[in-house]
Amino acid sequence: MPSLVRAGLLGQVVNTGPHRYRATWPDREGVEWSAEFTTEREAVACVAAKAVGGMRFHDLRHAYATWLVTDGVPINLVQRVMGHEQASTTLNRYTHTPDDYAARVLEAFDRSAASVLPATGETPSADGFDGDGDDL
Repeated sequence: MPSLVRAGLLGQVVNTGPHRYRATWPDREGVEWSAEFTTEREAVACVAAKAVGGMRFHDLRHAYATWLVTDGVPINLVQRVMGHEQASTTLNRYTHTPDDYAARVLEAFDRSAASVLPATGETPSADGFDGDGDDL
């Protein structure tokens, strides 16, 4: 968990002067606590031991799988990267619905519709052929 503290994902450690580090962390009720230390290592260790909430290291795996899938990486490749035996494990346990899922769905439909509709200014013929011979 010290890596999460250093990454700013759990509590906070701030250098307040020469050989002075302030550690700040939340407790279970959301009350923020702090303490002063002479080394950054001690401050980080304190936050890692006492902080509640925040992101756990394992949460990064969930976020990574979700980002890959929402960015269009095929699930069978994400499954391999994650080291899962079955793609269902990756989908059911590791990927989560992003907050902007509705906008992503609409955008995907817009892209699909744009690829099958005629370009602006063109009018499709009644039989679906434009007469240039490449419609088959």
